[in-house]
Amino acid sequence: MDPSRRNLLFGRKPQTPNAPPPPWAVPQFLDRCTRCGDCVSACPTQIIKVGAGGFPNVDFSAGECTFCGDCASACTPQALLHSEAAPWSLRANISESCLAEQGIECRICGEACDERAIRFELAIGKVAHPHIKTEQCTGCGACLAPCPSQSIRILELTELSA
Repeated sequence: MDPSRRNLLFGRKPQTPNAPPPPWAVPQFLDRCTRCGDCVSACPTQIIKVGAGGFPNVDFSAGECTFCGDCASACTPQALLHSEAAPWSLRANISESCLAEQGIECRICGEACDERAIRFELAIGKVAHPHIKTEQCTGCGACLAPCPSQSIRILELTELSA
């Protein structure tokens, strides 16, 4: 059975594969989450959506995470616990379909990044190429939606090193 056909019949949007859970998800997130939707309604940027199996996940195509903590504050089963620790181990990654790879000047991702984690490497006679400083990137997703070539993905740190 093709789940995309079933989703079409029921008017559901297709799920983003491997969509991350909301920020500050505890390791036992799937066990603790009751799928109540409180974090979904609490998210001011509306990037937390109901995903596969009714569990909440983050959809960066809808916007960016501001790390306000409202989702964790609304989570009564404590599947999300706001702390001083990093909210997740997500980072942006730019693929080879980036416009700069085709010689087209574009710096939209760098302009969208408040953390200034995206730097542009200049080269004589070529367009500047974006590079992500992984240690500065928060994985907020601000760079993803405005990218005209959809060349940016938000990945777990373990996926970046693989």
